[in-house]
Amino acid sequence: MNEISSSNALDKILGELAIQKQDKKTNELGRDEFLKLLIAQLENQDPTQPQENGEFIAQLAQFSSLEESQKLSRSFESFAGSFQSTQHLQATSLVGRPVHVASDFTMLDSTNAVSVLADFPTSVQSATLSVFSSNGELVEKFELGGQEAGRNEFIWTGVNAQDERFPPGLYKFSVQTSNGGEASNVPLFLSANVNSVTIEPGGTLTLNLAGIGETALGDVIQIN
Repeated sequence: MNEISSSNALDKILGELAIQKQDKKTNELGRDEFLKLLIAQLENQDPTQPQENGEFIAQLAQFSSLEESQKLSRSFESFAGSFQSTQHLQATSLVGRPVHVASDFTMLDSTNAVSVLADFPTSVQSATLSVFSSNGELVEKFELGGQEAGRNEFIWTGVNAQDERFPPGLYKFSVQTSNGGEASNVPLFLSANVNSVTIEPGGTLTLNLAGIGETALGDVIQIN
């Protein structure tokens, strides 16, 4: 009996697959390629030394694993695309709403107040909120008294003691603390209106904030 060799047949199949890969411009071994290799191996095995059942089962297990991996990959891609679309739709709903970002200046418009979140690292005996015009002139000052550690909110109405509204424009804010005679400034998060949302080429979102400019969505700490 002549010995039947599978090497030539497998080489032929592998050669065909290599051509197909070049046509598809991919380096992935998919389901069809896997089946062709398995069938070629079964058709060209040596009848006197057939493939062991354990080896065949192992190859089927590999095929099953490949199928599940491809399904999982497709499901994840579909979920990622759906999640990104939902995120984009939600981001567009932010237009016209105020959000809080780390900044010491923001825009006062003709109607709304400014929310100031001061991040106190520790409790302090006293604190002072100062508001400056765009040219650095002090326009208002408020004694806040003692403050507990954490983010505490203060509202600047944009109206002076004579019930007159300050002109719309950029204003700078600072909160200075005093603890045992030692003074320091604390980090601030100011409210700013979202004018528009930009979807970047990579799918990330950038908010265009009034008076502040382009800000990554991930930098927002609070949405009002």
